[in-house]
Amino acid sequence: MSESTVRRVTLHWVHTSDLHGNMFMYDDLKRYRTNGGASAVYGYVESLREKYPDCVICTDGGDCLQGQPVSYYYNYIDRERNIVNDIMNAIGYDAATIGNHDIETGHQIYDKWQANCKYPVLAANMIDTETDKPYLQPYTVLERCGVRIAVLGMVTPTIDYWLPNSLWSGLRFQNMVECAKQWVPFIKEKENPHLIVGLFHSGLEGGVESYHGLENSTRLVAENVPGFDLILYGHDHKNAVNIFKSDSSNTVVTAAPNNNGSRIVEAKIQLLIAGDKVVKKRIHAATPPLNGSVHPNSILLEIEYDSMRKKALEWLNQEIAVLEEDLDETDAYFGPCPFINLVHQLQLEMTGADVSFAAPLSFDSVIPKGIITVRDMFKLYKYENYLYTLKLTGKEIKDILELSYDRWTNTMTSADDHIMKLSYVLNNGKRLGFENLAFNFISAAGIKYDVDVTKPFGQKIYISEMLDGKAFDLDSMYTVAVNSYHGSGGGELLPKGSGIDKNELPNRIVCETSEDLRSLFIKRIKQLKHIRPSMCGQWQFVPSNWTDSALKRDRMLLFKH
Repeated sequence: MSESTVRRVTLHWVHTSDLHGNMFMYDDLKRYRTNGGASAVYGYVESLREKYPDCVICTDGGDCLQGQPVSYYYNYIDRERNIVNDIMNAIGYDAATIGNHDIETGHQIYDKWQANCKYPVLAANMIDTETDKPYLQPYTVLERCGVRIAVLGMVTPTIDYWLPNSLWSGLRFQNMVECAKQWVPFIKEKENPHLIVGLFHSGLEGGVESYHGLENSTRLVAENVPGFDLILYGHDHKNAVNIFKSDSSNTVVTAAPNNNGSRIVEAKIQLLIAGDKVVKKRIHAATPPLNGSVHPNSILLEIEYDSMRKKALEWLNQEIAVLEEDLDETDAYFGPCPFINLVHQLQLEMTGADVSFAAPLSFDSVIPKGIITVRDMFKLYKYENYLYTLKLTGKEIKDILELSYDRWTNTMTSADDHIMKLSYVLNNGKRLGFENLAFNFISAAGIKYDVDVTKPFGQKIYISEMLDGKAFDLDSMYTVAVNSYHGSGGGELLPKGSGIDKNELPNRIVCETSEDLRSLFIKRIKQLKHIRPSMCGQWQFVPSNWTDSALKRDRMLLFKH
């Protein structure tokens, strides 16, 4: 083989995922964080482009649109331009896939967003029900330094577990393994690429499972679909690099950053190409943090879009009401508290429901008493959920609470036990966190109940009566206000707790809002002008001679106060 027919090529690949609207490095006081954001990504990518002008590729794994007040403003309030569109186009991404939180913004927003992207947005398993073909482009072929790279995009198939059907109407989501098995042979035959790369918005493994497959299917694809050289993914917010085998001859590297642009994946791909065939390849991936010095290009990008940011801040800084007491979300884990009671109060007022379900969505937000602004509503309610009113029996309400508190609390066998279900506690008193996701810790309002932490699952909850003193009947039907995430099956509390089949949940919906909950809360709070949450959530942990001291101990472990 002559030396002239052999080429050595090195590609440099930068991958982000789950940016969640974090476009800037600095906070609202222009204090530089230097540890993430899309503009920091830009600086990093530009530094690589300066060194390797023709051999850099940049991709994103979805969930870029939702998560920050500024991105919310351009998604819902001022739709002429979209700041995420503008900045990610300026960065010069080569391809992206769509994420579940992008779809959460609704057709009107994500259809316009992907149409305005200067790079292809890929999702082979997001199927148009009218044509039975992919709704978005399934794959793209990139060329760098004479190397052809086919990039296949897919999104987690369990969208229907979290989002109202109205947000993904006309779509269905195919099992990722089945989809990849269809497309990889097709791409090989038609495109004859040197490399095949997966671009997935789906975590490594685990999560909920629907009729369409597992939420986090990256490992399943890597081990069951030969042909991929590299899979870049996101969704589970865990930075990781792994190597899997789909058969005896095929090895695939999988890599993910975490979220908010605080880490990236940087993959170095070294190829030895003889003629038009790859005879040797080496892929090394790492997940470096984006911290340290600020690249000049990052600052220039932020200056360019500072006027758009300031326009959003004017809206966010609008004063809407006076809050008459502090709201501390950390109180929510230890009993009824003003923070969650305000959410319950607003949900009950807006729906007229008998019962409200709510959970601490932001984990540890604090809203001080005094004048509150639109910005504070992003602390009160983190996500763009809608509001459902469901019909549930008294027994279904009790059983849902049983599952919620079983994930939340231990079954105590002595007064010295932990009351909270913690992942682990170190000897020095420092700890990692709750064993389960806190945004699934549903409490109820409109009823009075005890949570007996000495009893096992199924016997923890005793509901004494309705809040108005009327009897609570396990066999009676009640209306329940709940967000669309939990009402659609998110967290699996409703289907697993109540025993209602996931596909039957839509039949229990009495009504649903056409606006997101935060928007509705802003309007209602403006009307009220002065806010003091009512004690509509009346429940307690018992027996108090055990729980009082256990709650204090575990609170100190969790929050140091």
